[in-house]
Amino acid sequence: MFYRKFSKLTEVYDWWLIAAVFLLSLFSLAALYSVGLGRPDTEFIDFKKQLVFVCLGLGVMLFVGRFNFSFFRIYTKPFYFFCLLLLLGVLIFGRVIHGTRGWFVIGNFSFQPVELAKVAVILILALFASQKARSFKTWGFFAGTIFLVALPAVLTMMQPDLGSTLIIGAIWLMTILTAGIKKRYLLGLLVIFLLGFVAAWFFLFKDYQKDRFLTFIDPAHDAYGGGYNVIQSVIAVGSGQFFGRGLGFGSQSQLRFLPENQTDFIFAVIGEELGFVGVTFILILYSILFYRLLLIALKASDDFVLFSALGILALFFAHFLINVGMNIGIMPVTGITLPFLSAGGSSLVVDFLLIGFAESLNRAR
Repeated sequence: MFYRKFSKLTEVYDWWLIAAVFLLSLFSLAALYSVGLGRPDTEFIDFKKQLVFVCLGLGVMLFVGRFNFSFFRIYTKPFYFFCLLLLLGVLIFGRVIHGTRGWFVIGNFSFQPVELAKVAVILILALFASQKARSFKTWGFFAGTIFLVALPAVLTMMQPDLGSTLIIGAIWLMTILTAGIKKRYLLGLLVIFLLGFVAAWFFLFKDYQKDRFLTFIDPAHDAYGGGYNVIQSVIAVGSGQFFGRGLGFGSQSQLRFLPENQTDFIFAVIGEELGFVGVTFILILYSILFYRLLLIALKASDDFVLFSALGILALFFAHFLINVGMNIGIMPVTGITLPFLSAGGSSLVVDFLLIGFAESLNRAR
């Protein structure tokens, strides 16, 4: 009897995937507790909030994982339009935080709708691709994907939120590459991207966003301004050496040299306090996460499952690549969080929701 129940559970959930995100969450709590030691005036508020959201996220993940994947396919279009309304609404009624009008704030509760919009982009592209399986090579398919992504991307860029726009672009790129579009479309896309970047530089990007690109090229050029964060992060990661300084003993994080160490630069905190050993373990957990998502995609017997799993993989990998890259000075600082590690409410819960969605896709096999 017990063996049957255990076997049924292993069929319903991919426990390797769940174990990876759970252990990453434990690392997050440990790092945030350590950060709180250097800020006794905050009474460990980030740690306490993260603990609540981890528990909430785990519940959401297990709940969503029980759904049949066809449920998500049925409600993809209404959800997509709902998210577009949220993105439009936040431009009108949202609050400006760190130069971005991207949050709905009600009392002590804040919510960033672009996190849900990323999920909507994954779903709508997967639905569109599954319905156009015989026309991947056509211009109509390529243009259709651009149109579906352009709406949320433009609304996100108007906040402006460059980091989230890049994530949306990464999900779209994974979809069209998997579909196998013609090379001339990719070449045309590259030209359009370069022209769009130039136009955005002169007419759309804010001064602080331009500074991030310039300091990415040479952080030392503005060591006490735009390049300060990157320089301090690189110092923190390097000072951890092999075993790290120990939780609560990192000079960069505890003495507040490292800004935004609970969100954007939490990887630097782990690198400083847990060293090469801790960072290696983190990288192993992310490798498991990526591999299990790829496995779900490779074993998919349905195009919607395939493109959804790859969209989730693209989202997590892009977040990981950009965040870790900016922590070690090889990517510009864009405010992108590190999944399951950075402090956050809406982003963390949505990350767990995506894992639940992946578990639902896994059951489709």
